[in-house]
Amino acid sequence: MNVRRLIPSAALATATVLGLSALTACSSDAADKNNEGKLDVVASFYPMEFLAKEIGGDDVEVTTLTEPGQEPHDLEISAKQTAQLENADAALFLKGLQPSVDEAIGQSGIKTKIDAASLTSMEKHGTEVGGHAKEHDEHGSEEEHGHEGEEGHEEGHEGHSHETPGGKDPHIWLDPVKYAEVAEGVGKAFAKADPDHRATYEKNTAALVKKLTGLDTDFKNGLKNTDSKVFITTHAAFGYLAERYGLTEEAISGLDPEGEPSANRVRDLQEMAKADGVTTVFYETLVSDKTAKTLAKDAKLKTDVLDPIEGITKKSKGDDYIEVMRSNLAALQKALGAK
Repeated sequence: MNVRRLIPSAALATATVLGLSALTACSSDAADKNNEGKLDVVASFYPMEFLAKEIGGDDVEVTTLTEPGQEPHDLEISAKQTAQLENADAALFLKGLQPSVDEAIGQSGIKTKIDAASLTSMEKHGTEVGGHAKEHDEHGSEEEHGHEGEEGHEEGHEGHSHETPGGKDPHIWLDPVKYAEVAEGVGKAFAKADPDHRATYEKNTAALVKKLTGLDTDFKNGLKNTDSKVFITTHAAFGYLAERYGLTEEAISGLDPEGEPSANRVRDLQEMAKADGVTTVFYETLVSDKTAKTLAKDAKLKTDVLDPIEGITKKSKGDDYIEVMRSNLAALQKALGAK
């Protein structure tokens, strides 16, 4: 039986409107009560969540769209998450990293939309791999190969572009200096959205920037004198970090960290490893380590984790961004022969 035919259309429409109005009112009241006057912020993935919590402190309620252990590039926004966005006071995201997030935030009615990519300068990094590369013939420093203004290295995960618009590298959070610039912009955006807690946001932003400045100093000093300046990673996530500290990153797979590199690329990496004194092939926590370990075995190299910190899991060597970055520093120092 079709029950809907028993109800006149006008009555059905009226009931629907009243029901939705009541639901909206309840949702609004519940949100106000639960947040207790806090700024309700939706963060796209872990590096944005970390900023929101550090800067917002007790005055911000943070919801993260990307679950711990989930590869952020593969995220598809659910209906529940779309509703979370509609009810939020602010969204903090990095445009170009997660297309579904960009679309959902763009279509939402959120008043405060904070794009981390707009808060610092973005650059193109590296050279293309997988048979289309300009090879590093001299195996020199990053200055010899160029960065800004050079044709960008397309990097990504299967089925997704791993670049911001314009082919620029999105991994700004792996450079403590650029991450601090983003933090300052987020602090200002929070203060504008919630002026009653401006003093708290300014204080917390200054404290976070101080931590990041200290991290930058540790990296600078810790990587100043090393036997080698070249390191191999699963995919090119560390372009900003390499540029900041005078290193050269070589990625096994440019377009897909879980894909198989070409035979030419493997051979080139093996030859480069010998020429530059590379000891270690780095893999990461959220994708398979199979390719990295196969290359390391064939080239008689060690393996270790260099974490792009796209999410914190039980496999992470640290409980937050600062701790994992310090673990990354220790891993680089060991691999590069820091003195």
